[in-house]
Amino acid sequence: MSKQVALASEIKWNAHWKIERYDEQGNLFNTSTFEKNGLANAGINELLTLACGTGATKFDNTNAYIGVGDDATAFAAAQTDLQAATNKLRKAMEATYPTYGSSQKVTFKSSFGGTEANWHWQEFAVFNAATAGVMLNRKVSDQGTKTAGQTWVVTLEISLS
Repeated sequence: MSKQVALASEIKWNAHWKIERYDEQGNLFNTSTFEKNGLANAGINELLTLACGTGATKFDNTNAYIGVGDDATAFAAAQTDLQAATNKLRKAMEATYPTYGSSQKVTFKSSFGGTEANWHWQEFAVFNAATAGVMLNRKVSDQGTKTAGQTWVVTLEISLS
């Protein structure tokens, strides 16, 4: 008689968000950090397709966007977009982002200039398209109100262990 052995495996998804806030003169006046996010079902499927198959869109410099919105609806894995009705914006990556391929992590980074996303920031996500596409993840966190003239830089570092 054979004995069955249960093996446990676990992958830890660590998300670290940072927002750097700059005034109209380009001076850093505040930095906040927050942790975690929920992985969207469609995002998980896209990652697995990228790892094992074809026909998926990469989350690379050409396609990756960080989105911000003003909706505080709780995260649900079936969500496919930011929940804000009108106050939401996706911004492309800065020139050298995302960075990846070492230390088991990827870092996404986008800047929202003085005339962009001037509302109460409450939700954050990464996408692989400027519109539509796939939402990888979403985080709800009240980060205050961005006002005209300020530039806010959003960085998301995801590590796996």
